[in-house]
Amino acid sequence: MDLTCEERLSDSSFVERVWRSQGEREGNFISSAEIHYGMVVTKHQGKTIFTVRGPEIRATPAYCPPDAEFIGIVFKPGTFIQHLPAGMVMDRQDMNLPDANSQSFWLNGRAWQFPEYENADTFVDWLVRDGLLVHDALVDAVIRGEPLDMSLRTVQRRFLQATGLTQGDVRQIERARYATTLLKQGVPILDAAFEAGYFDQPHLTRSLRQYIGLTPAQILDNTRTERLSVFYDLPPVLIESSGLLAAV
Repeated sequence: MDLTCEERLSDSSFVERVWRSQGEREGNFISSAEIHYGMVVTKHQGKTIFTVRGPEIRATPAYCPPDAEFIGIVFKPGTFIQHLPAGMVMDRQDMNLPDANSQSFWLNGRAWQFPEYENADTFVDWLVRDGLLVHDALVDAVIRGEPLDMSLRTVQRRFLQATGLTQGDVRQIERARYATTLLKQGVPILDAAFEAGYFDQPHLTRSLRQYIGLTPAQILDNTRTERLSVFYDLPPVLIESSGLLAAV
């Protein structure tokens, strides 16, 4: 069975969703490509670890320890900690922040209490208030397709700096994840390819191999042993609000 989680939307304008999960079953899984910058609190064998994670531009193998508890904060694209930009922690170059004590960790010379699922929004508000967490509104404008009074080169540079990704990367990854969600819901392969904006089934297959780590047929196979990372049940905010599924 693929990894699953409980999730909720957030009141914070910086956060897309908050999630929590428990790794009851030890083993390997496929970490699929992901456009978001985020934070994860892991509780395992009496120890708590605070990790800053960046986007992933390809599917990679990963491991889930037994009986671990996870709490995650998924930020809206363009949101990041100032001195830990997306480019520094992307593609599984996760940053584990040092412990201050059993209840807190060090960030920017100060001890912070580990956030919980229920108070994650308050924790984010504190980071914003202290100027540690920032958001580049240009990313929002680009995603919404709004015209910008600056050169294309400047837009591309700022978008890459804020997200760690190019606009093409975002489109391709979100489209692959959307197609995977359709397939996991039982949508036939050709219908999923059409709905997600692929040219044909081979185009879909190539994309899913790169970004998800499985072919469409493997995703549909209920007997497969390979597990995928979490695919959120709540609406895909970026896809619904933008033209990201346009062919590239």
